Amino acid sequence: MRLGQTVCVTLFGESHGNSVGSLVEGVPAGTIIDAEILMEDMIARRPGSKLASKRKETDEVEILSGVYQGKATGDPILLLIRNRDARSTDYEFLPNQPRPGHADHVSNVKSQGYADPRGGGSFSGRLTAGLVAAGSISRLILPSEWKVEAKIHQIGGLDESEGRILAENCRKEKDSIGSSVILEISGLPVGIGEPWFDGLEPALAGALMAIPGARAVEFGRGVMAGTMKGSEHNDLWLDDFKLLEGADGALGGISTGAKLTVTITFKPPSSIAQPQQTWNEGLKEIRELIVKGRHDPVLAPRARMVVEAVARLVLADLGVRGGYIDA
Repeated sequence: MRLGQTVCVTLFGESHGNSVGSLVEGVPAGTIIDAEILMEDMIARRPGSKLASKRKETDEVEILSGVYQGKATGDPILLLIRNRDARSTDYEFLPNQPRPGHADHVSNVKSQGYADPRGGGSFSGRLTAGLVAAGSISRLILPSEWKVEAKIHQIGGLDESEGRILAENCRKEKDSIGSSVILEISGLPVGIGEPWFDGLEPALAGALMAIPGARAVEFGRGVMAGTMKGSEHNDLWLDDFKLLEGADGALGGISTGAKLTVTITFKPPSSIAQPQQTWNEGLKEIRELIVKGRHDPVLAPRARMVVEAVARLVLADLGVRGGYIDA
């Protein structure tokens, strides 16, 4: 569970274990670590709001190493977030009766039966707390002109205001709904990104698709490009090699200087309180399962901060590798 080559993040922990967190390596010495911004980012991601799980976690981050007097030392930074409100009894049916849409069965097979099944274990969205903490640390690695912003795009195909109403209705019906987040990255110079598999788009795509529940990542015009002519899609280089608004933010995996727009689509959360049919290994038959616990009816409101965190970490890594950020 590792992201990056120069600025690297390793996630650890389980949903219902003692803690989750991240180890951040490669943060340049002297980088300011702003505790207030870190807590603001964690509050934006944490559960407990109207359209989120009712799990009550404070998500306070303990910085155990790599920071002295508010600045990075250049050594690995260990970020620890303790689980304060785990309720493991909600998952006593696992692993014998895996939840539809979850990684319960595949993780059990992959680990030869040794995986922690409680709340998804290490596959849980709970681990995004460590990811957001790491992304917050990377904020001040990036040059101030590099802007990263993610916002809710749609919920159930509707705009945010109508979509929130739809999501609340789904929650009351013990159901869930799909959603999407739009990410905008601006202020990049021409040249960010490495050739081919380490290009700006491939690096972002791989990292964004690792966010639990992500099902599609589209850059620029996305799938609509498949319906366009080249004369419509090509972006012209204008005076001083400027591009018009809406032009592709990367070509050949290298930033063009234009704004990069990415749309990330998330599936409906798989944990719903409606009765579902699934295989029961103990009884050797299909049986009804009602998933208890506290779960999100929609992902975009909380995933927004995770998307921003991932984007900042990828940019920090590529920026140091390309010589755009002094390591």
